Amino acid sequence: MSRIWVIADLHLSHSVPSKNMAFFGKLWEGYMEKIEQSWRFLIHPDDLLLIPGDISWAMHLEEALVDLEWIDTLPGTKVMIKGNHDYWWSSMNKMAKILPPSIHLLYHTVFNWNEVTIGGTRLWETSEYTFEEYIHFQKNPCERVKEEKKVEEQEKIFVRELERLKICLTQLNPQAKVRIAMTHYPPISAMLLPSRASEILEAFKINICVFGHLHSLKKEAPMFGEVGGVSYKLTSSDYLDFTPIKIYESV
Repeated sequence: MSRIWVIADLHLSHSVPSKNMAFFGKLWEGYMEKIEQSWRFLIHPDDLLLIPGDISWAMHLEEALVDLEWIDTLPGTKVMIKGNHDYWWSSMNKMAKILPPSIHLLYHTVFNWNEVTIGGTRLWETSEYTFEEYIHFQKNPCERVKEEKKVEEQEKIFVRELERLKICLTQLNPQAKVRIAMTHYPPISAMLLPSRASEILEAFKINICVFGHLHSLKKEAPMFGEVGGVSYKLTSSDYLDFTPIKIYESV
């Protein structure tokens, strides 16, 4: 039996305790312990866990290694993509030399696992949709101070990410029974209106798309679901109460 689980936005801070997410209030208190407890309870050694970005608050790879080694001690094979806060993410060659054995990183690449094929990319902000009405806004004390990107620059980054999405999805195994896409930013609006990213996912016949990035959400508001043959699943850790969700199980 093969099972696939997902949880995004771990925001681990073992090497940078000053960036602990407990700054955001009671929900985040002891969040790393909550993640570990639910992970060990649910996930078996032969399971697969997907982590769609924002893995560690570390600024450098050497610092992030503490968090990566922590993840390696937990059950299962792990597949990750880069999030907007993964500043430690370095070249694939450099990371491959020190990466713990149970962890696999996707960057313009795919991961094939039994009858499942997986690809993905970070994506970026887009003016196509907004989630402001769904969020209880809180200032992020860990956010780096930086100039706001102009709309034109945001669009340029987003278009580049769309091309990266196409590149990796082109490499998916055509014989696979299940096709999964991982993005960090949501690829579609909460109410599932068509988007440029969703058109790509549908064109490549993706079955499931998992993503994160959104925090402090109003859980009473309906968000995402299935459209165009794609099941869209928001998997931010606080949205899931720090408990991985199962998205696939083979018979």
